[in-house]
Amino acid sequence: MDKIRWGILGTANIARAELAPAIMRASNAEVGAIASRSSKVFEVANELSIESAYESYDELLEDDEIDAVYIPLPNHLHKEWVIKAARKGKHVLCEKPASLTTEEAREMVQVCKDSNVKFMEAFMYQFHPQHHRVRSIIASGEIGEVMLFKSSHSFYFAERANDIRMMKEGGGSIYDVGCYSIHAMRSILRTEPVEVQAYAELDPDAQVDVSAYSFLKLENGAKAVLDCSFDMVDRNEYEIVGTKGSIKVPFAFRPDHNGGLGHVIVQTGTFKREEKIYGDIYRMEVEHFSRAVLEDLEPAYSGASTIQNMRVIDACYESIRTGERVKIKR
Repeated sequence: MDKIRWGILGTANIARAELAPAIMRASNAEVGAIASRSSKVFEVANELSIESAYESYDELLEDDEIDAVYIPLPNHLHKEWVIKAARKGKHVLCEKPASLTTEEAREMVQVCKDSNVKFMEAFMYQFHPQHHRVRSIIASGEIGEVMLFKSSHSFYFAERANDIRMMKEGGGSIYDVGCYSIHAMRSILRTEPVEVQAYAELDPDAQVDVSAYSFLKLENGAKAVLDCSFDMVDRNEYEIVGTKGSIKVPFAFRPDHNGGLGHVIVQTGTFKREEKIYGDIYRMEVEHFSRAVLEDLEPAYSGASTIQNMRVIDACYESIRTGERVKIKR
């Protein structure tokens, strides 16, 4: 087998616009089937030239021709369908956040392990080579000792009625976009947070966080300031501030909105330079996971790291609920 045959559970916009085309661009993958709970799936399958279409997710999981599934369902359905897919022997790429709690993530990861299938949470941005470059600049000592990590991820969300991001179960800005900043903080700095104080502005009707602000202490002594929002202009950036200089990445999470071009801006004193680096993040994500399946490798982003990311998200929500600083367990 030289290509992984993928099935897609759901016809969400990200599946139609991003993942299905990325699978088609990938060198080691192909789309074999798509499922939905409505007859709309046949229209989508025809539009994307996907061979098989099913009006239920279970039907797709019974398809012996499918090796792996991509799950872009609403957040509160991730656990159910990751577990069902794993128990049917399908490898699983699941949209972020993989779960709603640490306990859910732990259960999902364990079932995948017990079922001998690969699992990865779909933080697609991490495969862009600009982040490897950032880590190498930090390691070189060019900006000195890292003191502060800042990240902002937001967009102005106007049409909110009946949108799943406004659902009490699984909605809110931390689950939708704040999780990226938490992931980047841990991934780029290669350290874990030990304490968080978080605040949020809640929608008065839906009671979900439409904006959130988190202040974290990291185990290496650095600090982090993260914000996310449905009420602010589009931003998807992080900045790392050291004792000698800083690194800014203005298209950190959605370089695809900039034609795939990432920017790494380094400033030390009065000297400033900008490096531009290209990457096709969705294709690279698909190829990475497909290669892990084909070669029986562990995905670069592990289940254990997914669990830890959820611990941080849980701690943010606990701090918002209680108004207190919250310790974060490893």
